[in-house]
Parts: sequence; structure tokens; C-alpha cells
Amino acid sequence: MFKRFLPITLLSYVFIVIVNWGCTKLDTTTLGSDLIPAVDNVNTFADTLSIETTQGIFNDTFKIGRGENHALGLISNDPLFGSTDARVFFQPKPTFYPYYLGNAGDTIVAIDSIVLSLSYLGSWGDTTVPQEVKVHSISDLNFADSVYKKPQPIAYTPTNGNLIGSATVDLRTLKNVVKFNQGKDSTTNQVRIKLSDAYRDYFFANRDTGTQSLSNALRSDSLFRKFHNGFAISSTAGNALMYVNLLDVKTRLEIYVRKKNTGTGKLDTTYNSFGVLSSSSNIAYITPSATANFVSRSYPANVVNPAPGELYLQTGPGTFANLKIPGLTGMTNRIVHRAQISIEQMPDNLNPLADSIFSRPTYMYLDIKDTGAIKWKPLYLDLNPNTRYDPDFTSGFPYFPSSGEIDYNYFGGAARKKTNTLGEKVWYYDLNVTRYVQQMVTQGTPNYELRLFPGFSTVYPQYGTSTRPADIIPLDNPLALGRIRVKSGSYPDPEKKVKMRMTIIWSRL
Repeated sequence: MFKRFLPITLLSYVFIVIVNWGCTKLDTTTLGSDLIPAVDNVNTFADTLSIETTQGIFNDTFKIGRGENHALGLISNDPLFGSTDARVFFQPKPTFYPYYLGNAGDTIVAIDSIVLSLSYLGSWGDTTVPQEVKVHSISDLNFADSVYKKPQPIAYTPTNGNLIGSATVDLRTLKNVVKFNQGKDSTTNQVRIKLSDAYRDYFFANRDTGTQSLSNALRSDSLFRKFHNGFAISSTAGNALMYVNLLDVKTRLEIYVRKKNTGTGKLDTTYNSFGVLSSSSNIAYITPSATANFVSRSYPANVVNPAPGELYLQTGPGTFANLKIPGLTGMTNRIVHRAQISIEQMPDNLNPLADSIFSRPTYMYLDIKDTGAIKWKPLYLDLNPNTRYDPDFTSGFPYFPSSGEIDYNYFGGAARKKTNTLGEKVWYYDLNVTRYVQQMVTQGTPNYELRLFPGFSTVYPQYGTSTRPADIIPLDNPLALGRIRVKSGSYPDPEKKVKMRMTIIWSRL
């Protein structure tokens, strides 16, 4: 969770800042995100301001840590947003060396099979289309032998080796009980991929036989990394993403062996498993497992150059919208009871089921473009009214709410459903920017350009240093989950009832 606390050494300075803030912020409303004050056009007035909007596409470079949920799969046919390719790379490893199969002293007669398993958390998209999942070995030594095993950016893909396994996955059945190990064990919510006999034989031939040669993969961590760089899991057919967790015990490499028990000489079967080692399991001679999550979008022309009345918003790695509100410039001082940006879905009438299959993002986020610079900073005041933060990072307060949390009950930004004035059943988002607008009209702060997007995470690099990069701020939407087409600020709507717009409820001083 994002946290950055700075020491405040002068109590008197803080007192003056707080008193000054309380005196200049004329309205302290804490109305919920769906409540609009009454308007009587005598003492309280309402204005609806037009919003100028343009489409943007992120060149996202964020990183997915090994403990975060990873996206895997292929969306081949989203009629509005195109395709998504999500691949997972990871390196299961033994927890000790020299490692032995079976029990200590057992004689391994054969390896019957090897299964790669993934902990399944859920899916997004069209689950009626089976996923054709492929497993390749990774031939890239840099992936497995990185000293620190730091998270890789989502555009990263290591070099793949041979195809060593495949499976057809019906996402609808993954919650069913599956039995394995000759019926001795069972599991649910697990993707299971049997690896090839060729890989099984390769593993058996290179297991530890008691020498230090490179063919004895289970004798040390350094030898194992030379033998096994990791697995690349991808999908060549499908229309959905599945979500997996690499640190869950259900994510593992299962090795089923036939062995001769020490002492009795009796033949028996058992299995060993390798998991993903986190940094907390790192000991002197074992480095953490390498992991990466590649996610790539391919957008059709309607997203790259949308029609004037449309905007396309997709969770990262995704898209955004630039917003300009000229009517705020030069607005006279007043008491702002409510300032709200309203965003409504533009339903896909050609493919009505697609909007339910490829559901909307849960949350929208809003930040502001800094004056005279191609950089962004958090929205003033309204992200969380219960904590002091300073997007300019000049007052001694953190630049983002210190808890790292957005108060969606106040700020809004959560998806809700309604029937609009056109009779359409739509998802919509209301964003509360009351305090931001109040500051603008009271203190004369700039009328910033805004950026709207359904975020997975964001970062503000200007607040980092050469020794400590700026913190990565999580933004509540799961990776790559959620997309929505909305009515832009230029949607044909003369009465300003369904297009993107700002409503201000205000009183004279």
C-alpha cells in the first residue's frame, strides 16, 4: 500500500496551515457521491458546463510483483476494444538443496508424469470459448539468473524455448473438483497442464545423481537455474482472461515418481512439488523465483481515432481521456455546494451482449496536468477529505492521501447503473470535485486539464529521487479487467443530460 509520511517539525507551522485552509475553503460539504443539493434559483443556482474531451492511449510500463494476481489468456474478439494477449512467466524452484525426490534415501525408479498447476482466482470475458493454453520452456538465462529478481515491466517477454505442454481449459468448470495422484488427492480452482513425456524424460535424466556436474540439477540453486530457466504460459485461442496467483500453494510444478522405499524395497508412488519462492523465503544459497506478466492490447481504429461523440476507457494497460472545462476559467468567487463530473456509458447496440461479457471497470480515477509541464499530479482535496495531502508536495504533507486510499463514498468514481433520460440502461460514474472547484474560484488556482482513466496503478515520477523512485500507487481495479465506451463531451445532446458534463450547485457570497 502506498505510504509516504514526512516529519512535521514545527507544530506552529502546521497550526497556521490548517487554520488558513479552514478559512479559505468556504464550503465543507461532505455530501455523498450521489447527492445533489436542492436548487431554488433564488438562493441556490445550478450551472452545467461543457467538457472538451480527447482520447488517449497509455504506453503503460508498470510492473507486476510476484505476489500480485497475474492475468493470463487471450481475448481474441472484443467487438469494441479489439484483442488482449496476457502471458505469465515464472520459475518454480525447490526449497532446499541438495534436493531429493521421494523420501531421503529412496531409489527413484521413474518419473511417471510432470504437471504444471496454476492457482485460479476467476476470469473476465467470454468464458464459453475454451482457452488453448501452451507451456514453453524459457531459454533466456537473464530471466532465471537475475540477481535480485525484481519485477519486470508488462511489456517484457523472455526468450522462449521448446513447447513442452498444452491443455484445453474450460473456464466454466475450474471450480469443479478434480482428482489426481491416482485419486488420492483432489483440488478445485486450479488450472492443470500435463507436460510432455519428452520434458519428463529430460527432467529424469538431469536429476541429481550425487556429483557436481551440470546435469545434476537438484544439487544446488545455481545448477538448477542452469537446467531450468522457468516456464512461459500463453494462450493461442480463447476470448477471456483468467487470473492466477503465483505464490498460492496451488501454483506449483508437480513431479509424480515411482520409487523403491529404503529398507523394505517396496515399490510405491508419490509426488513432489516446487513452488514460486518469494523474497521472504530467500536464504543464503537460494535466490527468489523470477516472474513476469506480459499484457498487450491491440486496438481497432474506432479506439485509436474515435467518433466525436465517443470515448473508450479500459483498465491498464489501457486508455484514458483528456478533459478540459473552459467554463471554469474566470469563474467568480462563490460558495460551491457541489461540483460533479458525470460520465455515462454509450451502450453497444450492435452487440448488446458484449457489454455484459466484457464488463465495465469498477472505479474511475481523475488526476490533473501540471502547468507548463508534461507531467501529472493527484487531484487536490477531493480524493479523500479525511486526510491532508498536497499534490504539489511543498507543504510537508504527502502528495497522495497518506493511507493510500481514495474515499469512494465521497469522491464517487464507483460504477453504478441507472436508466437515463434516453431510456437506456447504462453504467455511470459521478466524480465529486467540489473542493477542487471551490479552491479554484476562491484562491484563483489554475484551471488544469484533467485526465480520466480506470486505473490499475499509477506513479508520479517527479516525486522520486535518484536513490528512491516515486511510489507506485494502486488504484483498485484488477489488472486489465474492465472496459467501457462512454459519451464524450461532444456527444449530440443539446440539453446536456447524457453527455459528459460538469454540474455546479452554488450560492452567492
